[in-house]
Amino acid sequence: MIINNSQGSALLYSLALGLLLHPASAQELPNVVIVYADDMGFGDLSCYNPDCAYQTPNLDRMAQEGMRFTDAHSPCTICSPSRYGLYSGQLVCRTGRGTRAFEGPGGPSYIKPGELTVADMLKSKGYHTGVFGKWHVGLTWRDNQNKILGGGFKNSLLIDYAKSTPLVDGPNARGFDESFITPNCPTTDPLYVYIENGLVPVPASMRHKRDNLPNPSGKWRWDNDEGWMSPGYDFVNADILFYNKTVDFIRKHRRNTPDKPFFAVLSTQICHAPVLPAEEFNGKSKGGPRGDFVHELDVLVGRLLAELKKLNIDDNTIVLFNTDNGPETMHTIWMREDHRHDAAGNWRGMKRDGWEGGHRVPFIARWPGNIPAGRVSKQLTNTTDIFATLASLTGYALPEEAAVDSFDMLPVLLGQQNEADPIRPHMLTQSFRGEFQLRQGNWKYLAHVGSGGNKYDRENMKKFALPEKEPTAEGQLYNLADDPGETNNLFFTSGKKREEMEKLLKELTAKENGRSAPTNRKPLR
Repeated sequence: MIINNSQGSALLYSLALGLLLHPASAQELPNVVIVYADDMGFGDLSCYNPDCAYQTPNLDRMAQEGMRFTDAHSPCTICSPSRYGLYSGQLVCRTGRGTRAFEGPGGPSYIKPGELTVADMLKSKGYHTGVFGKWHVGLTWRDNQNKILGGGFKNSLLIDYAKSTPLVDGPNARGFDESFITPNCPTTDPLYVYIENGLVPVPASMRHKRDNLPNPSGKWRWDNDEGWMSPGYDFVNADILFYNKTVDFIRKHRRNTPDKPFFAVLSTQICHAPVLPAEEFNGKSKGGPRGDFVHELDVLVGRLLAELKKLNIDDNTIVLFNTDNGPETMHTIWMREDHRHDAAGNWRGMKRDGWEGGHRVPFIARWPGNIPAGRVSKQLTNTTDIFATLASLTGYALPEEAAVDSFDMLPVLLGQQNEADPIRPHMLTQSFRGEFQLRQGNWKYLAHVGSGGNKYDRENMKKFALPEKEPTAEGQLYNLADDPGETNNLFFTSGKKREEMEKLLKELTAKENGRSAPTNRKPLR
């Protein structure tokens, strides 16, 4: 069934009324698994990139058995703000804080006390909730004087774990029943410790040296910072550990409470720098060490789908695959040079940039028997939309103050939305320095000059610099339908459209009551 907007309002009302009269019990709701990749670009999966240097058969199969989006975006072009967007359904500008990636004992959490998270929402609907892997939205750590510590590597040794834990703003204080996480990037940014259910079983007491790690092809260990770590901390097998914790959570839940749904987030560190594929995956792809790294994640996704089938819950589990921003700079450069592989998928820019390569990312959804197989959607969507979509799926009416940048994409997933009828009239993203980009249909306005992230006058980036046709312009305006490469700045020649988008941007980003999502959202189910 295809619905348009006018039909949709009546349908949503009748469905919401039916839910009130005949509320779904918790066991009737589907399980939800989110696999959240790191620094994976639009061109990093073979189902998105016909010229991919390697194959990703499991994720390709997931797309064939479900739906993949070709105009999906991360909330930000770096990880911490995007992860906040996943959990909160809104951009980090709503916090009043800048865009930053936390390191050391950095925090406090972007997620404020009392702020509704996707885990809170699903927990209220009867879900058992868990997150496993990279957290990286900030945590509060204290020293022996009970003073809150700032970020940085030196402060790691000042942490008083007795005073800091259980963490007041860790996952277990933000809606998750169970968690096994790292505070920052698991293999890049110290503090290198494991946090289980708000506690640190083994504090950091050893100095990590990057020379202790393998270095495939002599350069892929790049961006592994030396700092303080827990004895026994495992860099190379990080994602195998996170995967095992996720599967253990699912198995235990199915064994103990099979009548309740579960929500699990597998938050991977693939394919963030440094490139450290587990031993069993070395040399298994045709794309060098980074190709092996992506191959590892592809295999783990395949194992996860097989586990769901083995547990006989495949048809009652929606699996979402998404990533937090575009591909890392040096990774993009080396993959282009060494393997003719464009991790950014031929879009301009890469991680940190406001151009498409910095935030246009893979997004795949699979739910056998519910999401029509083999669908490819051009609907504009954002990671923030996962929140409202899951609320709609479970019959949760979102309060106006929650998830203010989240649109309900469930009609698209269920095949009920005409592709020519967009759910989103507009979309906001933020780049490395917090500057805004605004989409409206095929029009894209960047409220800044240059990339918004990387410096293209640096020696290794010069080859990717494009001439600026309007060097005096204070921003950038592109029509992606005619100019997907963002090369022809229409800032002056389409002044009326630019003024319209500048006005809209000001409204959407207002400090008081700013929002991009509609009000009065009603769940579809």
